[in-house]
Amino acid sequence: MIGFTAQAARQVRNLRSHYEHKGFTGALRNLDAALDEAATLIEADPGAGSPMPRPYPVPKLAKPGQAWVQVGRYWVRYTVTPPLTVTGWFYDQADIPRRSR
Repeated sequence: MIGFTAQAARQVRNLRSHYEHKGFTGALRNLDAALDEAATLIEADPGAGSPMPRPYPVPKLAKPGQAWVQVGRYWVRYTVTPPLTVTGWFYDQADIPRRSR
């Protein structure tokens, strides 16, 4: 089972809370599916991720020992060596500072 840092867990809780507040039941189902898919992908091949999320060529998003994978509408940052841990969870339309536009 893959773990989450406190920051990544907070990011998912905030998304879930936003969707619940807005009554977006479909978004909640999609978030749950993305959580499951992310865990499956990461555990199957931790080295398959990208060094940074696309299309955000922001070098500061690349961290040694971490990779990114896209699942559904989300980008997930995780550690590539055990213990596998999700370290970030971002909605793909989020405004990441200083990204290329």
